Amino acid sequence: MANSSPTVDDLLVRAREVYLQTFGGQGPDVAVCAPGRVNLIGEHTDYNQGFVLPMALPLVTVMVGTRTPGQDVSVVTGSEAVEEPKRVDFLLPTPDAPLAPGTPSWANYVKGVIQHYRARPLPGFQAVIVSSVPLGAGLSSSASLEVAVYTFLQQLCPDDADKVGKAVACQKAEHTHAGVPCGIMDQFVSVLGQESHALLIDCRTLEATPVPLADPGLVVLITNSNVRHSLTGSEYPTRRRQCEEAAALLGKSSLRDATMKDLKDAEDRLDAVMYRRAHHVIEEIQRTAGAAEALKRGAYQQFGKLMVESHNSLRDHYEVSCAELDELVAAALEVDGVYGSRMTGGGFGGCTVTLLRADAVGRAIQHIKERYSGAPSFYITTPAQGARVAIYTVNK
Repeated sequence: MANSSPTVDDLLVRAREVYLQTFGGQGPDVAVCAPGRVNLIGEHTDYNQGFVLPMALPLVTVMVGTRTPGQDVSVVTGSEAVEEPKRVDFLLPTPDAPLAPGTPSWANYVKGVIQHYRARPLPGFQAVIVSSVPLGAGLSSSASLEVAVYTFLQQLCPDDADKVGKAVACQKAEHTHAGVPCGIMDQFVSVLGQESHALLIDCRTLEATPVPLADPGLVVLITNSNVRHSLTGSEYPTRRRQCEEAAALLGKSSLRDATMKDLKDAEDRLDAVMYRRAHHVIEEIQRTAGAAEALKRGAYQQFGKLMVESHNSLRDHYEVSCAELDELVAAALEVDGVYGSRMTGGGFGGCTVTLLRADAVGRAIQHIKERYSGAPSFYITTPAQGARVAIYTVNK
């Protein structure tokens, strides 16, 4: 059946153990968590100022720690999946000495958030980070980490509590220190996620509309292909550049403003690849708005149809799917009770997301296991709350 992920309490206990082993003392006195996310529909539309429809996950990154005197920062990761060293030590940034990216790469997310934090002066601190968000699965482990770090810093040096500003600062951290020109979706939903709701996010205005997703007869199934992907290679920046060039050729500030008629009228001015990229984005923005309306009405068949159209477009027009993801989607769609399925995240591996009846979950998991050539992992999930202070409910 589905994977049993550690709870927030489990992660807090583990983080405290690592903290005591590393730093000793009385243990951490600050604890926060921030969720990963799954995007139900609206892929590669956020950096084109379009719509996205993600939800926050119960899978979270936890950060615990304590302020220290001086300007020293010490951070340890409890993740076995990241490269050595597991501990980094550095000084807080100053106007004359900003924090620069370096090695290990996982620490760049921490450094970037500190650099872009929206209040000063920050105190020194020592902290431990642990996470249940799988790395490289397209469930936004990076944004979960960034938002956890920001939420931790808020406990040490409160900012103005502007949640959108918080998400934008975390996005900047990914741009400048991780080298990924991501859109705003991942950080936004990790900050502003709501229990029992997906969020329809307008990535131009940064307005979010909660969309109820609490039907007990409905389940969101995430299937991890366990094929690792990386957005720091050339593919993601290339797609973004192609979209920007297509918008410019269409005379638009972004593809958000373009219609399929605009695109067809300009077909002779765009090369075939650029045309396909723009085709996906323009239709995906429309699909996402329609999907949110369908979900509000409980029109799950219609929602599922749009999910499949989204996957096919990502495969054929945007060319970010892969054989494993196509295989998982095809297998899910063969199961009675499945409304729709699609790849989710940046692509080239990672996860699929499937909307189905609750009574079909067991059948779907078994069928996918039988049909898929790899070794999938499964998460049965519901929309969760965004970043928050975490409370130990077990004895310290």
